[in-house]
Amino acid sequence: MNISRALVSVGLLMRFAQAVSAQTADDIIEKSLAAMGGRAALEKITSRTMAGTVTVSTPAGDISGPIEVIAQAPNKSRTLITLDLSSFGAGRMVVDQRFNGTSGYVLDTLQGNRDISGGQLEAMRNNSFPSPYLNYKETGTTVELSGKEKLGDREAFLLVMKPKSGPVARQYIDAESYLLVRFVIKVDVPQVGGELEQTTELLDYRDVDGVKVPFHIKNSSAVQTTDLVITKVEHNTTLDQAQFSKP
Repeated sequence: MNISRALVSVGLLMRFAQAVSAQTADDIIEKSLAAMGGRAALEKITSRTMAGTVTVSTPAGDISGPIEVIAQAPNKSRTLITLDLSSFGAGRMVVDQRFNGTSGYVLDTLQGNRDISGGQLEAMRNNSFPSPYLNYKETGTTVELSGKEKLGDREAFLLVMKPKSGPVARQYIDAESYLLVRFVIKVDVPQVGGELEQTTELLDYRDVDGVKVPFHIKNSSAVQTTDLVITKVEHNTTLDQAQFSKP
């Protein structure tokens, strides 16, 4: 074999190796679903109730209180937070955010009750329980693999999820565990007078009924940081549908 032919053979071998090792967005998503317990196990989860403690960081200090989060397939959700603001002279604050699959509403004892609209509402409509990866193609969402990024001392695949309408979500899948560890989304929030980027970190995954659930969730934006520690998770309980709608 002459040198030029040998170099061509080496080049072909290298390209073949790169093709074999290359991963697509679909590959990452399937591995992530497997890491979370697998499609079959996830599809058995029709509802989830989580209870824990949330800590909200403010310029005047941290405020903590109980939180309950419920979700039901395909995209219904409710988050109920109670905070004691007596040390700030404001008494008790209750925030009850509801979404019935179509419309959203917030009961807020501090800032007033309001309908959820705009990008925030679109993002809730695009959310899919128990995982957006199960049926994103059916909803018309496209996903692009945008390489890897460093998150601390670990690497993560960056998936860019583009729904038919509503805000784009950047999702980070740990390159070793293949679990979703961070997602970033921009939505318009009238209360802050414009668009706001929110970053959510998912930590401390534990097995519950054969699927992985994060027991520590951090949310951060330019205006607020919250830290949620889950103490209890239940699946497939019977939920009162009125909990998701405007009272």
